[in-house]
Amino acid sequence: VRDLWKVWLSARTTALSKSKGETRGTIKEKPGFNAGEDAAALRKAIEGIGTTEKTLIDILTQRSNAQRQLICKAYQDATGRTLCDALEGDTHGHFEDILVALITPPAKFDCQEFIQAIKGAGTTESILIELFASRSNHQIKAMCDAYLAETGRALIHDLKSEVSGDFEKTLLILAEGKRDESTNVDVAKAKEDAKIMYEAGEKNWGTEESKFIDILCHRSVPQLRQTLVEYKSLSGKTLQESIEREMSGRLEEILVAIVKCVKSVPAYLAERLYKSMKGASTTESTLTRIIVSRSEVDLQDIKAEYKKLFGTSLYSNIEVRSIK
Repeated sequence: VRDLWKVWLSARTTALSKSKGETRGTIKEKPGFNAGEDAAALRKAIEGIGTTEKTLIDILTQRSNAQRQLICKAYQDATGRTLCDALEGDTHGHFEDILVALITPPAKFDCQEFIQAIKGAGTTESILIELFASRSNHQIKAMCDAYLAETGRALIHDLKSEVSGDFEKTLLILAEGKRDESTNVDVAKAKEDAKIMYEAGEKNWGTEESKFIDILCHRSVPQLRQTLVEYKSLSGKTLQESIEREMSGRLEEILVAIVKCVKSVPAYLAERLYKSMKGASTTESTLTRIIVSRSEVDLQDIKAEYKKLFGTSLYSNIEVRSIK
């Protein structure tokens, strides 16, 4: 799988060259970009005797996603074949997966990850939790639009058939993409919400899960951050501790994920990356999904949180895993 991680390792150079004030991703637009030239170089690399992997890596990891879409168009115009088909025909395994992910528009990529999560006999709930807990309203709506274009069906309609109970209720609210986006914080409201959740959980015999779901799925992120502070002040415990004590199963997992994302999406995703590499085997799909989807969003922050949380760099851990 070492070739797969060459993609990430080469992207690291781009990340280190970034200056303050730019986006928190590791990928940026290439100055002097020429889609035709890149398409021609990729064609030569793919159609020559033996695929030249270095060319594929150098081009696809050092262009923004928007630039890659222009390369895809130029490639198809020149060859009559999609770049995706060309890559799938000439590369293999996880290396192929990450290259195809890189040339996929972000919303379509999230849509495909959603489809993969609900595909087959069992639903991969952990992917659903990650997608809906960590994405913004805009990203969720874009994913839903991509799903409708891809399948002709509403994402929410198909989601309903895959999950049930309070877990379903939570996912469906998040899938609507209607979280309050106000940046204003109402301290009195935060105190009130903290009290509602405290009385619905720790102070109550039995837990009223609906109160937690309503507050955690609808309030803005700044408002919820203040609510976490007020909850700790009121109960003496963190909200995450209370959820873990009062709830179980998938509902506990998604509400804890929401709380973690309220505090820090990069820290939540850093933890997901760490767990994907923990143990005897690496969950390559999780590495690919997070690294590719966040490469132009906040991968720099994820790297920083990873080092802070686990005492080693994400780069080093991926490098070690690629050698195994």
